[in-house]
Amino acid sequence: METQTHQRRNPAANAGHDVLSRGINIYPPLEAVTRPNITTGEAAYYLNRKPQTMREWAMTGRVIRPLRINGRLAWPVSEIKKVLGIAA
Repeated sequence: METQTHQRRNPAANAGHDVLSRGINIYPPLEAVTRPNITTGEAAYYLNRKPQTMREWAMTGRVIRPLRINGRLAWPVSEIKKVLGIAA
């Protein structure tokens, strides 16, 4: 009898990737964001970078310097808008 290995997949783990690969926008336009700070994933999306690049920027102080709130990175929307040339 053959043994089969079954990998359990967590559909929620790849939900964002699947949505993005289908071309569906899960984030609102940056002009519509009213919060003062956004997450690393959101900042990466708006700047067309990978989240790991954003984390590298956080360590080196390149381009935009994020805030740290309870140990998490928070990226100022106003700074992202400046980089992209969007009126704040």
